[in-house]
Amino acid sequence: MENTIEVENYKIKQPENWAPKINDDQLIAYIKESDFSNNQVDEGRDFCYFLDKIYYTSDTENSEYACVAYTLNEPSNLESASVKDIIVEENETYIIHRISVVREGVLVDKIPDTKIKVLDSENQSEGGILSSNKKVNITIKDLRLYDVLIIEDSRVKVFSDRDFLRKEFLKYVYVTPSSYWAYGNYKFTFINDRKDAIAYKKTFFRDEEGNVLEPEISHLKKGERFVIEKENYINFVDTNREIAPFIDFATDSNWKDLSNYISPLYEDIYSKASLVEFAPKLVEKLDAIADLDEKLQFAIDYVQNHVYYIFNADEMNGHKPQEPAVTYENKQGDCKAKSVLLKVVLDYIKVDSSVVLVNFNSDHYIKYYLPSLLTFNHVIVKINYKGKTYFVDATARDEFGLIENRGFIYFKHYLEVKPNQDLQIKEPYRFDYYGINEKADFDVVNNVGQLRLVSSYKGNRANYMRKYFKNTNKREIIDSWNNFLFYTLNYANDRNGTDIRTIFKDAVIEVISDDKKLNEVTIQYKSTIENAYFKDADNNRFLMFFDRNMVKNNARDFIHNDVPFWHNFDNEKYEINLTTDQKIDVQEKYTIQESTIKNPYFDFTSRKKVSKNGASMYIDYKPLVNLEIPQDEFEEFRNAHHEIADSNYGIGIDIIEQGLLNMLKYSFKKRLK
Repeated sequence: MENTIEVENYKIKQPENWAPKINDDQLIAYIKESDFSNNQVDEGRDFCYFLDKIYYTSDTENSEYACVAYTLNEPSNLESASVKDIIVEENETYIIHRISVVREGVLVDKIPDTKIKVLDSENQSEGGILSSNKKVNITIKDLRLYDVLIIEDSRVKVFSDRDFLRKEFLKYVYVTPSSYWAYGNYKFTFINDRKDAIAYKKTFFRDEEGNVLEPEISHLKKGERFVIEKENYINFVDTNREIAPFIDFATDSNWKDLSNYISPLYEDIYSKASLVEFAPKLVEKLDAIADLDEKLQFAIDYVQNHVYYIFNADEMNGHKPQEPAVTYENKQGDCKAKSVLLKVVLDYIKVDSSVVLVNFNSDHYIKYYLPSLLTFNHVIVKINYKGKTYFVDATARDEFGLIENRGFIYFKHYLEVKPNQDLQIKEPYRFDYYGINEKADFDVVNNVGQLRLVSSYKGNRANYMRKYFKNTNKREIIDSWNNFLFYTLNYANDRNGTDIRTIFKDAVIEVISDDKKLNEVTIQYKSTIENAYFKDADNNRFLMFFDRNMVKNNARDFIHNDVPFWHNFDNEKYEINLTTDQKIDVQEKYTIQESTIKNPYFDFTSRKKVSKNGASMYIDYKPLVNLEIPQDEFEEFRNAHHEIADSNYGIGIDIIEQGLLNMLKYSFKKRLK
């Protein structure tokens, strides 16, 4: 076997004594055909003869063991089996116990045909992500179609001093296996060899009718095992509509005890921090700002934009933050370091704040998990100011505005780093401002339209739009607006396939104002459009403006049995004015249609003004956000969005063509309605 680098990131040795000892004769015996396996192969699927997984935890290490044997009947599986990468953390070792194939009934050792390389896993370092992770690349030569591949391996993570939290607490989530495979024999074992009891919670397991069972919580003392074993097993979870069953294993604890464990770590850091001593120049700048609103804005801007964010994966394994003096001096730090520095600055200007723990990626699941500090993977700052609560991510960049105008962070669960805290829920929220406030004017004379859009963006949308205009080519921006208008004006249905640039030939777009305190960006788009009317198959002419962004298709199309819909839309306001030198049908149903929708989750109104040569529409949409829609109320919520989609997201006007014949046709059409 060829080893490019001889390091301790991998080893070849026998399994530990807590793992099974499987000899060659036993392996051959395990790999036997059956009616069950033959049915899977006949369906063109690969088959897993057995999978034996073990998770072992002690006060000095966490280890995962697996022994698996599966067919290589599909070329794609053969390819993925031939080359694979294993990412190992600092002080983690990948251990190979066995690599073999069963070929024509004979067991063949493939370790001599295995090439192993150890590489740095630093492909994101330019983005401020630092890690001493290594990538163990494994290449197995001469694997063949219809081989049965056997791999027995382990991953062992030995705790260093930096892993003090992992030493003290265990967190592991077991998820039921891939629904692709059928398993002749499947076994999972969890072994607790820690001094403290491990709690485990079974969640989203189902009965034979598919109904979710109530969660079960049990405990494992030192030396005890939890085992799941199944024969002829297929996991029938519908992953598109169901949460896969999982078991959360965690050191038995509660949120108050956990907050009391972690808060002294931060208090110790705060007690050593004197902003006047380690950041006198920053203090001088803060003192020079008289207005507290502006002083608070400056403090947040400084930490977000002048201190470089470095995600140090190794440091994130624990929760002890870097001292703020070091963060300020080096002008860099991870989320903990930047959040702590921001809190120290806020303490100096006498603005109440605290550090909070969050996990945006698995926020929905936190309510199902057992209490554990290892649930969280990010740190932000909670600020109480003038009777309101705000959350600020100190790692964000290019955000602006007084605190009430800054970007809004959507999440639900957090743990405040203070003594005696429970898991908290971020409250539902109503914006005081419109994320988008847009006015569209489309005036057509002699079949030539002058189109003008003035769009004001605020909060998250302003931050995004600023970045978009900064980082995107101007021609690409104009093309994006043109493409949006191509559908909004319904040209996609009468001139599809036409080069959009020939329709909006002189389109221009520019930022006409950018207020950094209000965090409001206003953009103006102008274009002249020849042949401005949409024509249907009967050559009838219309002016239309239907902004599909108002239709929340993710709400209308949402289907999931277990996950409620997460409501996170902006306040929106629109004014649409269509005018023409032609006479219009002032009684047309959709031209005069208005709507009023009021439910617990959003208010929506559309109002119209119609004249003989045009019409205007005024739309106001105000949602209650940052909450999950209860499943028993979702259909009513969905139907309200269907009502918006029923021509209440824009306006169209019908042109009455000149001439007696056209007037007669128009009158006849009205009688048919």
